Amino acid sequence: MKATVLAIVLGVVVGAAATPVAAQFGPPPPPADPNAPVPKLANGKPDLSGSWQGAGGGQQGSGGDMFRRCTPFQTKNCMEWTNQSEDWVFMSATRLDQRQPLYKPEHWDKMIELDQWTNKYDPVMTCLPLGIPRQGPPARIFQTENDITMLYRGGGDGGGGYAEFRMIPLDGKPHDPRRAAQYTYMGYSVGRWEGDTLVLDSIGFSDETWLGRGGFFHSDQMRVIEKFTRKGNEILYEVTVEDPEVLVKPWVMPSRTLRLSSGNTIIPERGSCSADTELKEVSSQFRH
Repeated sequence: MKATVLAIVLGVVVGAAATPVAAQFGPPPPPADPNAPVPKLANGKPDLSGSWQGAGGGQQGSGGDMFRRCTPFQTKNCMEWTNQSEDWVFMSATRLDQRQPLYKPEHWDKMIELDQWTNKYDPVMTCLPLGIPRQGPPARIFQTENDITMLYRGGGDGGGGYAEFRMIPLDGKPHDPRRAAQYTYMGYSVGRWEGDTLVLDSIGFSDETWLGRGGFFHSDQMRVIEKFTRKGNEILYEVTVEDPEVLVKPWVMPSRTLRLSSGNTIIPERGSCSADTELKEVSSQFRH
């Protein structure tokens, strides 16, 4: 691996490890309170504005234990808390979760190759945005009657990824076919309300991003449906991914629970990242 690529890998890992947890994610969210009053906008719709932290759900798949035990065949210097990251398997929950996207047989070889060469093919290695849905739920939301702005923190995928944002109209209008052809990393999103649930419908994705670690790629025909349902001081975040080009059926991702933070989350700007053509010369596999 050339020096530039190694620097990218180390920068992502060390940067995530060196940043205090409180600085990345803030203090633990307050207890769940489904009976807390839900603020409403003038049009009567729930106001999702605020800082939000993950409080449950999502892709776990690690058997409920973050640490990997040391085996009799490892050296005496082995430690459980570092052993878990030897090949990033516990940082790659999409590989372990039983609810993985199901690919058509003709794409299995491609997915396996991408997984074995993630140090070369994963978009994280070339500084691209994680995209939706890999970016995960937003950390901070600003909402009006006409639109909603979502801010995403960096390090959303095991230390990978950078701060991003989306601005989405909430006028209920359908997608404009002309704009849908202008592919982007975060997709072209429109919003509508189904009762008190906000539904974001996104198309027009660049096929450069992945669904998650493990070689889970998608085509430019992917469609992502996100649902946000607020009850008290929590939001239920649900995602369904449709991609008839490569998937056998829609992938219903494990739902997540977001809880209103006790403070305001401050998200730094997107960090500096650079990658060049040396990635094409990578000759050693590294699954991360």
